[in-house]
Amino acid sequence: MIQQNRFYNTLLNPLYEGCQIDDLCVATYLVGAAKEEGAILKAVSIGIEQTTGSWVDVPAETDEMRAKYASKIIGVYEVPNYENQANVNLDVAPDGMRFYIIRIGYPVANIEDNIPLLIGSIAGNIMSMPFLKLLDIDFPKKFVDAFQGPKFGIQGIRDILGAPERPLLNNMIKPCTGYTPEVGAKLFFEAAAGGVDIIKDDELIGGNREFNKLADRVKLNMEAVERAKDIKGENTIYSCNITDEVSRLKENAMTVIENGGNMIMIDIHGTGYSACRMLAEDPDITVPIMAHSCFNGAFTASPYQGMSSKVVNKLVRLSGADIYLTQPPYGKFDNTFDNYITNINASQAKFYDLKPMLPFVGGGVIPGLVPQFVDDCGSDVLLGVGAGIHAHPMGPRAGAIAFRAAIDAVMEGVNLHEKAKGCEELQVAIDKWGIYGEDHSKDLYAI
Repeated sequence: MIQQNRFYNTLLNPLYEGCQIDDLCVATYLVGAAKEEGAILKAVSIGIEQTTGSWVDVPAETDEMRAKYASKIIGVYEVPNYENQANVNLDVAPDGMRFYIIRIGYPVANIEDNIPLLIGSIAGNIMSMPFLKLLDIDFPKKFVDAFQGPKFGIQGIRDILGAPERPLLNNMIKPCTGYTPEVGAKLFFEAAAGGVDIIKDDELIGGNREFNKLADRVKLNMEAVERAKDIKGENTIYSCNITDEVSRLKENAMTVIENGGNMIMIDIHGTGYSACRMLAEDPDITVPIMAHSCFNGAFTASPYQGMSSKVVNKLVRLSGADIYLTQPPYGKFDNTFDNYITNINASQAKFYDLKPMLPFVGGGVIPGLVPQFVDDCGSDVLLGVGAGIHAHPMGPRAGAIAFRAAIDAVMEGVNLHEKAKGCEELQVAIDKWGIYGEDHSKDLYAI
């Protein structure tokens, strides 16, 4: 019997229903191809490149090996869906290219309990190809079961704060870097006393700096937590940025914990997903982890290249971060609305037995945006505010008071104008920055 071309047979191109899906991590890609290029051959070539083979058959790559360890092409969908040859002969934009959604299953046996190998397998050499973007990864339970995920999650953070229902408020110490621990602690205290729940270091100051030693920073800020507690009657979390070389991360984390700190933060794309996982799964690390998203745009912003921020959110959650920052479409960044909602849901939706991450939205947040954020996200959201607190005309404590009033207004079902009648700080913020949907616009931002 004459055998079908191996690149086209059902060994490499099974139906989804014919696969043991719990044995596969299924990647979904957007792939562009030249007008006359064969999409099935391209898909199989991608899958083989990332599993058992190379650009040409090699003798030791047997069908038995491919059956166990080669990729499985379980979907090739052209958009739009040309089925008639006459349609294909028409001009196809852009530049005569055709675009496909391609779903490829990668055997868990090739990857197992190994995030670096997962990335190397699903987003490896092929990412050098033009017009290839990783849109999603569907993880089977047998793969995810090896990961702890967030140690605290949303509920654990609420328990530390004693805030069971309302949206939570974050502030970033500004200036971003270059200040002494004494200067930072003064700013920290004012924001905390005004009602901020979580105060974080900026992503640009991490570990020990010559002008700002880690232990000193933690001691002074945690003293400010206690002084603020006497004023507002609430706890405050200090998210201390320990970002550093991986070999120094645990030492930094223990410095925070030993000096009374109650949260650590890492720039996760600089330190790596496995570094986050190392911290999250270490029993000595007894505080939540905030992951900052800086550098995320370098591999997510292109519509045709890199990988989607949904994939990033899943990997961060798998790695064990309790909080992760995403940019909303409001303020000074330009995330699309649908992508923002997708990322919020990727943080919170059921992911087998992993705890949900608290979604953290930031970038030009003002009190006049609070109702919009709560409508988008519900109460389980951390509002990340920098200049919206520190640039308040009445000072950072007043800036925090304005935000807490806006949060209370939403929880009470009262509009911001009505709430501002009894809160000067909120009225001043509205006068300065407006309310989204009324007079707020991107013109507020220089970026």
